[in-house]
Amino acid sequence: MTTTQQEIRPSAAAKPVRWAGDAVAAMREGARVRLDYSAQSLWRVDRFIAELRREQPPYAAVQAVLRGFGAYAGEVIVRQTGAEWWATGGDHWVRTPDGRLWDPIDEARRCFSGDGSLRLLCRDATDDGAFPH
Repeated sequence: MTTTQQEIRPSAAAKPVRWAGDAVAAMREGARVRLDYSAQSLWRVDRFIAELRREQPPYAAVQAVLRGFGAYAGEVIVRQTGAEWWATGGDHWVRTPDGRLWDPIDEARRCFSGDGSLRLLCRDATDDGAFPH
């Protein structure tokens, strides 16, 4: 019997993986932007969030979109480093193999407020120079 990556992932990953997949689909269908879970794709996500911010929508209108982008960035970290999703009380974090905890969903919110970057968060989380500066 073959086991897919999804089947062996911890249950904490279920919601963020779904949120990330929804963000990828929405960007492909709505904005015609392809997100491939690469470090470079986070440039596009940061730019898209900056464009959203300039339009000044109410936070409630973009909350789910930001959650999806944060989950997407978390999945980039997971795939680059072998990290795992952790969940407590409805909050989701990524724990990298070195034991550090990262909150990419909150970072997406910070990015929307003009004070964050998913690309830089992921660069810091991988800390191996794989991300362009």
